Amino acid sequence: MPAFPESILIAGGAGFVGGNLAVFLKRRHPATRVIAMDNLHRPGSKLNLPRLRGAGVEFVKGDIRFANEFPTGPFEAIIECSAEPSVLAGYADSPDYLMETNFLGTYRCLEKARPWQSNFLFLSTSRVYPIAPLEAHPWRESETRFEWLDIAGALISSQGVREESASQGARSLYGLTKFASEGLIEEYRAGFGLRAAINRCGVIAGPWQMGKVNQGVVSLWVLRHYFGKPLSYIGYGGTGKQVRDVLHVDDLCELVEEQLANFTAWDGWLGNVGGGLKNSASLGELTAICREVVGKEVAIGSEPANRQADLRLFLADCGKLFARTAWRPRRDVKQTVADVFAWVHAHDKELRPLV
Repeated sequence: MPAFPESILIAGGAGFVGGNLAVFLKRRHPATRVIAMDNLHRPGSKLNLPRLRGAGVEFVKGDIRFANEFPTGPFEAIIECSAEPSVLAGYADSPDYLMETNFLGTYRCLEKARPWQSNFLFLSTSRVYPIAPLEAHPWRESETRFEWLDIAGALISSQGVREESASQGARSLYGLTKFASEGLIEEYRAGFGLRAAINRCGVIAGPWQMGKVNQGVVSLWVLRHYFGKPLSYIGYGGTGKQVRDVLHVDDLCELVEEQLANFTAWDGWLGNVGGGLKNSASLGELTAICREVVGKEVAIGSEPANRQADLRLFLADCGKLFARTAWRPRRDVKQTVADVFAWVHAHDKELRPLV
């Protein structure tokens, strides 16, 4: 059996995904040195620091845009999950931070991994798929959601989007930064022999996520229900039928653990890692789940006009992933909502001022 890495650097380690990964991996592998690096740019990220310290995770305040702010290596593995994650980033204001963090930051991480000979795991996004083909694929409207239709030979089906769909076309500035980073990583594999794997993640949800209108929809819905704040169904007629698949962060952590434990087998991997059709919900369905779990109702407004770079539907077809591993998502949307609710309830005082 391959040995688990003795040292892991997590870029973005005080964020939602990075923080959960750091605590999970340290708990499962106490002998492994886990270092969380983060610039603490995102509101709420400082709430993670006592949790990281309590788990035995080392924290280094550093910005991946600047090579001199990285901790001293080498590290056996680097997990690159730092990002400006909003799909609306860069439109209303300057794209500088988005571009420098999401693309230049990946380059900085790669330039550390190259001399350190680190295994490099990159958390990409479902937003690498161009918008136009996703919007153009035939769909139908059911009572509670939009649904893709099955068309012979298409790369999109009722089960979701296949990896080959990431071709030409606009995909949002955020999506472009991640797609460009995927290409850069492949160049480092080919040119420098870097061992690397890429997970294209969709909506990831769970405790410790500071959900906002433009990112973290499941946590946003739970937070607003818990604190009695209004919500809106935005776009596509304002009916709340847009659909996303949802992956619990703990399920992602379990897959990442498997990948790190046998990285040679995952070297060169690029594929979807999502909840798929089975773990999906429309906004309206998510509202019903939150009302049941949280035990409250909040006012739901309606804004029919679409936002920039929005999508009617996104589901990841994970057939490629399932063909190579026994890993499967084990927590459904209701369980994810329940876990977020339990976290919010336990941290009411800290979270209330931020909502």
